[in-house]
Amino acid sequence: MATSASSDVSSNQSWFTPLRLLVLFCVIHLINYMDRGVISSNGVNGIPKTCGADGTCTSGSGIEGQFKLTNFEDGILSSAFMVGLLLACPIFASLSKRINPFRLIGVGLSIWTLSVIGCGFSFNFWSIVVCRMIVGVGEASFISLAAPFIYDNAPAHKRTGWIAILYMCMPTGYAIGYLYGGFVGERLGWRYAFWGEAILMFPFAILGFVVEPLQYKGFPPRETVNASLPVDTATSLVKDLKTKDGTSRKDLPENGVESSSNSSPQFLKDLKALLVDKVFVVNVLGFVVYTFVIGAYSYWGPKAGYSIYQMKNADMIFGGITVVCGIIGTITGGYALDYLGTTIPNAFKLLSSTTFIGAAFCFGAFCFKNMYAFLVFFSVGELLLFATQGPVNFVCLHCVRPSLRPLSMAMSTVAIHIFGDVPSSPLVGVLEDHLNNWRKTTLILTTIFFPAAIIWFIGKR
Repeated sequence: MATSASSDVSSNQSWFTPLRLLVLFCVIHLINYMDRGVISSNGVNGIPKTCGADGTCTSGSGIEGQFKLTNFEDGILSSAFMVGLLLACPIFASLSKRINPFRLIGVGLSIWTLSVIGCGFSFNFWSIVVCRMIVGVGEASFISLAAPFIYDNAPAHKRTGWIAILYMCMPTGYAIGYLYGGFVGERLGWRYAFWGEAILMFPFAILGFVVEPLQYKGFPPRETVNASLPVDTATSLVKDLKTKDGTSRKDLPENGVESSSNSSPQFLKDLKALLVDKVFVVNVLGFVVYTFVIGAYSYWGPKAGYSIYQMKNADMIFGGITVVCGIIGTITGGYALDYLGTTIPNAFKLLSSTTFIGAAFCFGAFCFKNMYAFLVFFSVGELLLFATQGPVNFVCLHCVRPSLRPLSMAMSTVAIHIFGDVPSSPLVGVLEDHLNNWRKTTLILTTIFFPAAIIWFIGKR
């Protein structure tokens, strides 16, 4: 029990209570996704140069106007940060077994802050693309490592609800980014929107280095990683961990700890353990299809709304809908699963039903020619679709052993982005270039929600 006692002492010395940790991570997550909303907002992203039949031309505005981007290049810009995110997520997850994960979050936030400043100083398309890639590297540490902390520290009967609160910050941050980007971009210029983000994140990057760090439960302290434990101590540790968490720690080796030597082979073993887990694979597959649509909605939504319904304040309208539906839908979905019972079959039932019904409402919304009818149906659809955030991430954390949770979150993130929203924005841009009809484009896009619902329905069986 020596290791368990040591871990408890370390936790007691930390400034963080579970609630403080949740609030801190929610604010950081909010700023991360606020950045994604900023790059998509009309005030920052802008509009391209256009010429009328009479030969008169507008100069365009924002990044798209200044750098003279096509829709395809604009779609690449939205997805560029994903390159860094995808490459860095597995690295940070693997490092968390040897380096304190809380410190790794501080490193990532520092990289994020510096690269966002670089976005404000970019001078052409490729310079801002490179900066956006580095933004993704910085965000990767938080995306991979934050959720297991919440899972460890949340009260057992509120665990999915707390995870949902953390992921509520995704749509909320995106929506705030729309509003913030539109306001700052139109008044001060798009560069100032990025610099403002860096100012907001800077204190949290510093905090990651100055406070007493937390450690995941079930992980040995850093100083004992390479030490062997007596057999009786190791047995007691495993029993203690099983009692606290209710799940078996079969991933612990016989001496009670995972050796940090041969980290590359261990990473491959961990990755194989994920890929042969049917629950993990089905959950992530449904999440990939779902994210393909959500990513394109998030990026092209204001432009589509402006084109189809002549919304003069598309940033504000989509931002407002996303804030309200994101908060209510995500929290409701998380606490609904806590109420039904935090089991994987219940999670899949909730995922499949809310996605199917939400998709039907969104599809119907784009069929309306009246803007107000569209807003009502689209709001109901988004409310239901956002209810998936708590359950889908609960499954990712709950279906694997504790030491695989960081890697589970990392590989889930890699999969949903590399197969989901990374290709979706450019592909939807190409589709719209071909159809030149945003209503048809959005209807085609929305139908992709239905396969996600079917996959999750299969998962519950």
